[in-house]
Amino acid sequence: MQKIAILYDASQAVLSTFDLDEVLQQILTIARDYFHLQNVAILLLDKETNELYPRRQIGWDEGNDNIRLSVGHGVTGAAAKQKRPIYVPNVSKDSRYVSSAAKTRSELAVPLMVRDEVVGVLDCQSEKLDFFDNETIDLLTLFSTQASMALQNARLYSLERQRASQLEAINAIAQQTTAVLDLKELLLKVCSLIQQAFHVSHVSVLLKEDEDLVLRAHNGSLTLRVPEGGRLPAGVGLWGRALATARTVIEDDVKLAPDYIGFYAETRSRMCIPLVSFGQTLGVLVLDSAEMGAFRSGDTQPLESVADICATAIQNAHYVERVKQLAYIDGLTGIFNRRFFELRIAEEIERSRRFGVGMALIMIDIDQFKRLNDEFGHLLGDEVLRQVSSIFHQQLRKIDVVCRYGGEEFAILLSQTNPQHALGVAEKLRRLVETWQFPGVPRPVTISVGTATYPDHGSTRDDLVRAADAGMYAAKQAGRNRAVLAPDPQKSAAHAGT
Repeated sequence: MQKIAILYDASQAVLSTFDLDEVLQQILTIARDYFHLQNVAILLLDKETNELYPRRQIGWDEGNDNIRLSVGHGVTGAAAKQKRPIYVPNVSKDSRYVSSAAKTRSELAVPLMVRDEVVGVLDCQSEKLDFFDNETIDLLTLFSTQASMALQNARLYSLERQRASQLEAINAIAQQTTAVLDLKELLLKVCSLIQQAFHVSHVSVLLKEDEDLVLRAHNGSLTLRVPEGGRLPAGVGLWGRALATARTVIEDDVKLAPDYIGFYAETRSRMCIPLVSFGQTLGVLVLDSAEMGAFRSGDTQPLESVADICATAIQNAHYVERVKQLAYIDGLTGIFNRRFFELRIAEEIERSRRFGVGMALIMIDIDQFKRLNDEFGHLLGDEVLRQVSSIFHQQLRKIDVVCRYGGEEFAILLSQTNPQHALGVAEKLRRLVETWQFPGVPRPVTISVGTATYPDHGSTRDDLVRAADAGMYAAKQAGRNRAVLAPDPQKSAAHAGT
């Protein structure tokens, strides 16, 4: 949560004022205090001379404020030229190092970028050797986007004072989006805020996923022709042009555009803005209007600023999502853990109930695992657990969920599945494990499997777990190395009554 707090505090500092020096001072103070840095500076790029100069710094030795570095010279110049973070764990062994503080032992330079253009460098120095680990570098890289936002906001403020109302809208959007860290909630808020602030008919967010774009959120008054979550090819249409050129594309009359792909019935004009954060293209912000020529060239810069703010917020939400996911991953096997299982089984049952489809729970136990540990040692036992997990993960669909339930026990959730198919999957996994050659284990490893389905064996989490456990217990009782479908609860009750 401290990582999230850092990003949130930095965002609030950026949004607290449009005065560039005040914002940069706050950014540097946060960087110094959170990351325990002895000196930290922001150098800006002078485009006319192609040189970097310190605009604000904390901890530099006296007299170094007037230093100017050409792009490509020094660690900061290298970061600006290569458009990526440059880390020097020991400055005494790197010929690029230019001293700004005599006690510096390690240095990290992170380029500040507005869209794909370098505007400066965040320079972080420590008096300790090899001070910056990978996690800190990643976080400082995200952190640097806040300084980039400060530069962009200040530039917009100075260039477009006459458009104060739009700038206020940008600030309002930024303030509200930085407070939202759940990606789905964030995207819905982004679409709603932009649609209201800029008075367009419809706003959509398309995010990259593999080679496609996915419609992740939208808001407005037009009629949607594709399902939310639908996939669209990334390399075609107006958004394909925007992604290929990394520039905003405006089409005044979509009927005249041969590459136009419509997903709203009433669209007459469209603007596509790439969502770019620290040089990484995340997707496209698409604005549609029912009127021809609705987007003026003067709208481009403020809307691109909004897109940059949104891209940063999306990147932060992705980072938070990754942090959250770590809590759901089993450290030994790399698959989901019991905590995630408890979360997902409730979701799967609710989805099955809502849409009237079946789902299955498979409970699996590695036979005589304690004996295996006793014979061959816990290191080999751990490797068996990892390989069994890998077998399950590789053989199942992407929509299925594989969890380590505890010890040598696994739980698998199968979506949209009937009892016969679930039992077939269980039997397939059993056979694969039985025939698998586990290195260092001279005898077969086997599993006992119990299968239960919704709604056949119950309508609650406890019902399904109890039924699948009963099937697994029956497999054990029958001699192990079996896959057993849980007994029908109605027949079991009738039999018990007799």
